Amino acid sequence: MIADRVGASGARYAPGRVLVKFKDGAPSSARSSALAAARSTARVTRAAIADRPSHADFDTVTISDQDDAEAVAEALRQHPEVEYAQPAYRVERRFVPDDRYYPLQWNLPLIDLERAWDLQPAAGSTKTVAVLDTGIAFTDATIGVHAYPFVDGEGTLYPSLGDLVLRFVAAPELGTSARFVDPYDFIWDDTSPVDMDGHGTHVAGTIGQMTNNGGGGGDTANGGGTAGVAFNVKIMPVKVLDGPWDIIFGSPYQGTDDTVARGIRYAADHGAHVINMSLGRTGPPAPLIEDAIRYAVNRGTFVVIAGGNGYEDGNAVEVLAEIASRIPGAVSVAAVTRERQHAYYSTTGPYIELSAPGGAFGAGGATGGILQQTLDLDFVDRFLLPPSRFSAPRFDALAYYYFTGTSQAAPHVSGLAAMLMQQGVVNPATVEAALEQVAVDLGAPGRDSTFGYGLVSARAALRGLGLAR
Repeated sequence: MIADRVGASGARYAPGRVLVKFKDGAPSSARSSALAAARSTARVTRAAIADRPSHADFDTVTISDQDDAEAVAEALRQHPEVEYAQPAYRVERRFVPDDRYYPLQWNLPLIDLERAWDLQPAAGSTKTVAVLDTGIAFTDATIGVHAYPFVDGEGTLYPSLGDLVLRFVAAPELGTSARFVDPYDFIWDDTSPVDMDGHGTHVAGTIGQMTNNGGGGGDTANGGGTAGVAFNVKIMPVKVLDGPWDIIFGSPYQGTDDTVARGIRYAADHGAHVINMSLGRTGPPAPLIEDAIRYAVNRGTFVVIAGGNGYEDGNAVEVLAEIASRIPGAVSVAAVTRERQHAYYSTTGPYIELSAPGGAFGAGGATGGILQQTLDLDFVDRFLLPPSRFSAPRFDALAYYYFTGTSQAAPHVSGLAAMLMQQGVVNPATVEAALEQVAVDLGAPGRDSTFGYGLVSARAALRGLGLAR
């Protein structure tokens, strides 16, 4: 098969032919003179009109595969009896998911993901992304717990709910159980990192929500509602963050530096290609976590860390994001709005390396966030009610929510990194360099403290690999 050529226009075309339409009534002598002019002007070795194909009102001029079809077309267009002439430019598929709520997911087209899917519709099916978070709604389970009394931040005492039996359900939009590999819960020290918060499930959805699965049916909370970046990756649920219910139920461990560091090393040791950390903190350095990140990168794992949401609260340095900026193969990610503007909350600093959609509810309105399926928070956040209405949570109901934050920006980069790795870019530092090189520059020219190198560009990152399609 003859390979396509790329013309001076930058467009790909099938070599060996030019499509031309002569004006109505053009005599055969005009056709001959047009071909002769083309042979002379474009310096082609041969040019002849083939038999007209069916259902066509144009002719095909055959030329050598080595001839410049764009130059031949330009020469033909100069003839007074030619209406138009062009190479046989390649027409590519345009993958647009049929998920019910995909039109509301402005964040995915914003990073040119549809055209990236055209290049790689399988989207990283052999790669594993570890989601270090509050857990994931990845399995059906029934778990017995004891709910202890607690005091909220305002000093209000909430009573004990006693012994409870809680039902958890798997989020159908995250796929079947076969998709999840090596789950572990460092908050409860077991292999069932269920989500009692909703954050981790939402983050996992942006990374790899099932996509183009028919738009769902029946219950909108359980049908194919939204799309994800790398929709065929394996997902490794690693719970390193505790939510309010973990605390109320008396979890033995909390989301501290040592827990996160152990989670990073666990993910790297169990074959994660990418680690997503939509988490962070300010304050003193975190040598435990820095050592763990370096360990993971040295084992071939690309690490993505949220850049922080503290811009309006003093813009303190995000310790983990700052670590990423010093390690090739780990990146810190800021958030932008649907208008590609700085999200008002997104922390800035010289350690910011990339930007991705995190959304905002200001000018963007109710749909200005990042939409994904997660736990139904009406049934989860019962601790936000007054004590008289406080009741046991439910983790067996799901809904679609818009979230905002750099926690939502980071998983875009994690999914795209998995796609790059699927193409054979296995070195974490090379993945980082590829993403930064083709990022869309925003704000001040060059790298800056608000957007880093710029907004990630999915199509450009994959095209930079020289893919044939």
